[in-house]
Amino acid sequence: MARLAGSSKLLRAMNESATMALLIDRGTLTRGELRELTGLSKPTTSDVLRTLTEAGLATVVGHTSGGPGPNAEVYAVNPAAALVVAVSVRDVSETLHAPFDAALCDLTGAVLARAEYPADPAAGDPVATVRAIIADLRERAGIQAERLTHLQLGVPGSYDPGTGTIRHIDVAGWSRPGLVPELAAALDVTVDADNDVNLAAIAERHRGVAAGSGSFALLWLGAGLGCAIDLGTSLLRGATGGAGEIGYVPVGLAAPGQPRDLQGLAGGPAVAALAATYGFRGATAEEMIAEAVARAGDPEADAFLSALADRIAVVLAVVAALVDPPLVVLAGELAQAGGQVLRDLVTEAFHRNTPLRTPVEVTSLTDDAVLLGAMDAGLRSVRESLIDSLRYALTPA
Repeated sequence: MARLAGSSKLLRAMNESATMALLIDRGTLTRGELRELTGLSKPTTSDVLRTLTEAGLATVVGHTSGGPGPNAEVYAVNPAAALVVAVSVRDVSETLHAPFDAALCDLTGAVLARAEYPADPAAGDPVATVRAIIADLRERAGIQAERLTHLQLGVPGSYDPGTGTIRHIDVAGWSRPGLVPELAAALDVTVDADNDVNLAAIAERHRGVAAGSGSFALLWLGAGLGCAIDLGTSLLRGATGGAGEIGYVPVGLAAPGQPRDLQGLAGGPAVAALAATYGFRGATAEEMIAEAVARAGDPEADAFLSALADRIAVVLAVVAALVDPPLVVLAGELAQAGGQVLRDLVTEAFHRNTPLRTPVEVTSLTDDAVLLGAMDAGLRSVRESLIDSLRYALTPA
């Protein structure tokens, strides 16, 4: 075995980072359990825990009881060691949802405050808007400003990290060049941004039907169409963050009055127009789908759902043929409204019209998947940053 380079400071930093990673992963551990997991000696384990506790990264949360000898202290990460704000930004031109949904979480993932914002707090200025949302969440949670660590944005567009710019987004002000680094500088926190569908896929992997899957594709059916491609250890984002923007895929050589692209075939406005031809008059496409599902067995409802399934099957075939994933998850407001009924009809149409046999499931998430994914992504980033800071802070140059 090669001897580790560096001094005792380097080894101590490695021990601290390994211990912190275990506390984050396991939740609570005693000194003895940590010693068994790390292979460190009793004195070294005690020294590491004392360092992490004094640094405010770990805390004693209880004591064991009932065994021989003195009760052992139970350690966990300090929830206040890092705080994350997640903000879901929505294009509300074709939906009744609020334009912003946001949450404040501690390092353990506990939600300290959450709120929807039915109007833009700053009328189109993203920096002022986010600042106002953060201030409101802090006030709700009773958290001081300096304790905020990280901001994770979920946006209905593609984020290009090379330029710090959000592209393909129809929310006023949010396509401004260099917006993400501008936010980081103005708020003095680390800021990450990601496509809303990518974040929904992260939530689906952590909390939904894709948990345990080696890889999968998520087909987002909402006001807009989108696709996220989960490769198991990462998401395929493309050179400029635009991977999965399938709504732009043309549908043949469109004739006058026919859909020009997949968005025009199965996006929210197209679905609402289709539903109207069958007599549905809901305020949104998702309301019309929910009504049709509730009226299953009615000829008009069944005909609408069948016609909708045929359209979604076309989009599904594009994803399945290009990516050949072991699983496709139908997600988004329209998929949630259609549930298992729509999933079964889509699968039937998919099999009827193609030789492809990709397994299809519908999301099991009923909450805002984008916000859930933003929380998961933000927490992962902060936790990895803390572990890395311990690993490298004392590394000799």
